[in-house]
Amino acid sequence: MNKALGFIALFAVAVVGAFSYIQLTSNNPPELESARIYDQARPISPFVLEGTGGADVENQALLGQWTLMFTGYTYCPDICPTTMAQLKSRWADIDAATDLPVQVWMISVDPKRDDIERVSMYIDFFGEGFFGVRAEHKELFPFVRDIGLMYSLPDEDETDYLVNHSSAIILIDPNGEQQAIFRPSHELGSLATVNPNHLVDDFQKIARYLERENNY
Repeated sequence: MNKALGFIALFAVAVVGAFSYIQLTSNNPPELESARIYDQARPISPFVLEGTGGADVENQALLGQWTLMFTGYTYCPDICPTTMAQLKSRWADIDAATDLPVQVWMISVDPKRDDIERVSMYIDFFGEGFFGVRAEHKELFPFVRDIGLMYSLPDEDETDYLVNHSSAIILIDPNGEQQAIFRPSHELGSLATVNPNHLVDDFQKIARYLERENNY
């Protein structure tokens, strides 16, 4: 009887171990809190943007790293600085989620007021890992639309205005393609920003899953 019970116990342990191994090595997409992995990687059309590094940037600037992209502008009173501050507060965990470089791109959607000098001053406040890009509306709008985000500008004669824009964050893989979107939370009384804790947890899972799948 004792031998039978011992065998059952060992069998149960083996089953649990095998199940855990399958879960760890499974090719199935991970369960995520606020992100969604696209069914297929989405290429980004050729672009040229002004970058805060002092030179124009093109698609090649995205290669070999993970990039978190979102729209914002330096005069933004709430969502943009909150998003930046939340990402900054969890930067160590975001950076540690993968052995590959990680960079945050803030895409300025206020071409009229945000010249590259102003965007650079804004980005420099947040330090390592943060990068800013801008362009005139003619070049900017197709790029923003191409990555699945949006913004709308006020009438040309307005000088003191707000810019409506997306608050989601797009994840670009080391091949320079769109792989996932982090969706903002919509809680009563709170700003519609991406939950930084969910972003960290989801990014760790996504990076682990896609790096295993694609051998980046």
